Amino acid sequence: MKVARREPMEASAPTLADLGWRPFFSEQLSDEERETCRPVRVMSVYRGLVAVVGEGIDQLISSRLPNPQGPEDRPAAGDWLLIGADSPEPVRLLRRESLFKRPAPGNDRRVQLIAANVDTLFIVASCNHDFSIPRLERYLVLAREVGVTPVIVLTKIDLTDTPDKYREAAMGLQPGLRVETVNAREGASALPLAKYCGPGQTVALMGSSGVGKSTLVNTLRGSDSITTQAVREHDSKGRHTTTVREMHRLAQGGWLMDTPGMREFKLADATSGLAEVFDDIELLTLECRFTNCSHRKEPGCAIQAAIAEGALEPDRLERWRKLTAEDNSNTGTMAGRRSRAGKPGERK
Repeated sequence: MKVARREPMEASAPTLADLGWRPFFSEQLSDEERETCRPVRVMSVYRGLVAVVGEGIDQLISSRLPNPQGPEDRPAAGDWLLIGADSPEPVRLLRRESLFKRPAPGNDRRVQLIAANVDTLFIVASCNHDFSIPRLERYLVLAREVGVTPVIVLTKIDLTDTPDKYREAAMGLQPGLRVETVNAREGASALPLAKYCGPGQTVALMGSSGVGKSTLVNTLRGSDSITTQAVREHDSKGRHTTTVREMHRLAQGGWLMDTPGMREFKLADATSGLAEVFDDIELLTLECRFTNCSHRKEPGCAIQAAIAEGALEPDRLERWRKLTAEDNSNTGTMAGRRSRAGKPGERK
């Protein structure tokens, strides 16, 4: 298989601390592993190969792990691997602080791994036709589920006369939610994002195609090395630019991880994330007269009472219903896939 040639890191090679190495990972190593292995971080993932960086190494190596234990036991961008001290062969994958994943499309039994060991998630949306409250809520649920701090980044503020309208709508999604508005093409405008990109910190970007993620990465890196594409004027939709999940080193000392544009990020195993993003609805359900209330026409329904009083918007309730139903369906599907896949080495 041919893979595009990987450009090595600049002359100032990063240390493990620069790469995000911290006690959570070092405490996982046994005394023997400290003598016979070395840790490296996965910068990007290709079919059968991963680009890794560590102290004294920056190259493509095999992604095949010995004795995989499950569908998530394979490298994702941002992961930490142990490789042999004298050979760049993977030994094992270290336990993750966080993992973004989604059900694989079609009948694939595996989940699709998006990004690992992320500290902050930039949820990128543009101030045009692409702005979507339901989509922002979907990403918020995802971030809350894996315990990563979300920051909504509203781009293309130079193309609207009412950027505050978009900002207020985004801030209304959750109390205390961080929302930044930027012109992704201007370094000064994107400067407020630098505080999330300090030494050893990892930031992932997610959002639809055409919202300016690659442009934002280029601006934060101070380069134009990532190809960008224009959006269609009639509906503000863009084409996919990023095709590989890849980590980019920033001048501030952190790491920025771009991901392919995903308009529909299906939820699965996101019960706690839903409960946190829709905590107002979750609390109301506890006040209903009946524990099996469907929140439609039953007497004593606290949710219907809140709607009648104007304390809860019907649209928000419907979005909660939709995401909850989707999560239940996909969680069951993933459980079925895991069951059919069986244990490693089990004959089917």
